Formats: sequence, C-alpha cells, structure tokens
Amino acid sequence: MNASLLLLLPLLAWVAWMFWRARPQVQPAELRSALQTGTAVLIDVREPAEWHATGTVRDAALLPLSDLHGSRHQWRAFLEKHRDKRLFLYCQSGSRSALAAALLRREGYDACNAGSLAALEQAGWPLSHKRP
Repeated sequence: MNASLLLLLPLLAWVAWMFWRARPQVQPAELRSALQTGTAVLIDVREPAEWHATGTVRDAALLPLSDLHGSRHQWRAFLEKHRDKRLFLYCQSGSRSALAAALLRREGYDACNAGSLAALEQAGWPLSHKRP
C-alpha cells in the first residue's frame, strides 16, 4: 500500500464519521408532536448573520453555538427555564447542532439533533424571514 493511500483512508473515515454524526436523531412527526404538546423546544444554533441571510424556522429559539461555547449570556436563562424539556437543535447542515446536542447531553440535558434547516423546510416547517 502506498503512503498516499494510507493518509487518505483515515481522512475518508473521519469525513464519513462527521456525516454520520450530523444525521438527525429525530423524525419530523416526533418533533412536531413534542413541540405541540409543549414537552420540547426547537433551537437554531446558527449565528445571527445566518438567521438574517436565510431565515429561521418560525417559533424556534435563536441561540448561537458560539454563545453556548462561550459566556452563555443567552443560553443560561434559556436552559434554566427549559430544564425539564427536550431540546431539539438544528443548524445549516446538522453538524453544529450535533455538536451542541452532544455537549448539552453531557451536561444532563435531554438534547437531540434535529438536523438541518433545509430538511426541516422540506418536512413542511414554516420559515420566518422577519426575525430577529
């Protein structure tokens, strides 16, 4: 086996793992049901510039991942208020929401990756372009 192939295999494995990790952990019907019963909240973990550029899912909480990793100025009160609820997180591709969900699960929250904005839109979730 040549050296370039030995370098390529771990890279391909890492890329495959990232795609696998970014997959949604919830089906749209389960998500819709949990939100309608009030047992869950939907959170957009993208950054404010992305919210302005592409819109957001209507009624989603807008809490950037950078704040979750940083001071938690916005996240702290939200997490305290919704401690007993399931947290469904989404982003542009599902990767950042997977990271955020994993972090929150390690802290004891019931957090789940809801995937990407595009997937939610395809599943019929209404978008809002008038926020924030």
